[in-house]
Amino acid sequence: MAFGMKTTDYLVIGGGIVGLTIALELKKRYGKTRIVVLEKEKKLAQHGSGRNSGVLHAGFYYTADSLKARFTKDGNLRWKQFVQERGLRLNPTGKLVVAQNPSEVEGLRELKRRGDLNGVETHLISVQEAKAIEPRVKTTELALWSPNTATVDPQECMAALAQECAQQGIEILLASPYQGRRGKSVITPQEVIDAGFVINAAGLHADKVAHDFGIGERYRILPFKGLYVYGSEPVGSLRTNIYPVPDLRNTFLGVHFTVTVDGKAKIGPTAIPAFWRENYSGLQGFDPAEALWLLRDEALLFFRNDFGFRALALEEIKKYSRGYLVSLASKLLEGVRPESYTTWGRPGIRAQLYDHQAQKLVMDFMIEGNPQGIHILNAISPAWTASMPFAEYVVDKVEALHQGKALA
Repeated sequence: MAFGMKTTDYLVIGGGIVGLTIALELKKRYGKTRIVVLEKEKKLAQHGSGRNSGVLHAGFYYTADSLKARFTKDGNLRWKQFVQERGLRLNPTGKLVVAQNPSEVEGLRELKRRGDLNGVETHLISVQEAKAIEPRVKTTELALWSPNTATVDPQECMAALAQECAQQGIEILLASPYQGRRGKSVITPQEVIDAGFVINAAGLHADKVAHDFGIGERYRILPFKGLYVYGSEPVGSLRTNIYPVPDLRNTFLGVHFTVTVDGKAKIGPTAIPAFWRENYSGLQGFDPAEALWLLRDEALLFFRNDFGFRALALEEIKKYSRGYLVSLASKLLEGVRPESYTTWGRPGIRAQLYDHQAQKLVMDFMIEGNPQGIHILNAISPAWTASMPFAEYVVDKVEALHQGKALA
């Protein structure tokens, strides 16, 4: 097979939200450089960037020393500005975090402390005040109100970003999966691309790409399947997002109610261990070799019970039952009828990084790199919300590497 040849200053692997915002930030700083984005699918937003909840998080969950805390508040504001300037849809829903029993009230206070440290507006409010916001809410003693949480349509936002990339002269190559490297060059099915600098934003496949470059070999992606069930209640039946107090020892926020950009309610997500990276439904994306090593890894995690994996896996697998998922959500809200929640949404896969040396999940965003390239190894939620300031951070690191400095 004859290959075409292409040369670019910057090659971004992965056309998701992280890849496109980084490409735009590169173009903003280095206007005359050539930037190419590789996207393995025929259309954009086929994975996490088009299958996420659409929630613009406010930034109060995260410890003040984390990258998540550093970028989420600003990202929330900038996404709101982005969608409003372009006439895209925005639902300023807010969010109530509720305590299901007295033992969870301290969890609300901890979230409030974190929000205060992060400069994020939150309010501890009484049950009566919570019911004034959402009359159907269930909570114990207090609730935490986040007025700045909102929802958008991820597909609309991705289309707007792609349009901006085109206007800026950024080339997005669809149906062009990364297949390997040859020195400084990257191989796709159509061509060999000689890249001055590579930025790996490959999401579910970021660890495989990084390992090809000798980066991040102690880490690998552990995929978790997220399912949502959509409600048939009339628009406006639920006024705000309703979340439980999360277990702050892991990265999952628990089953909750989301009010979508068009005012409908959905329940989810799950965090079910997936059997291969693109284990959306049926045998879609099935890779026998990948399934084998993932099953091996998950079996080891189950028997060693690293980071409480055994209890997590057993609990999450039960959420394949729609009835069970709805029953969990009904602890947060009055009048939840199972017959009103019957439609499964498109599954998503969380590209969660696992440190197999430390035997724990990586909780924060993580990048590693060298003078040849930077690899975004962990860009889990709230990476969508944080993507614009996170892109600036990544390009700051690119500049540091160009200047011969080591990554901090």
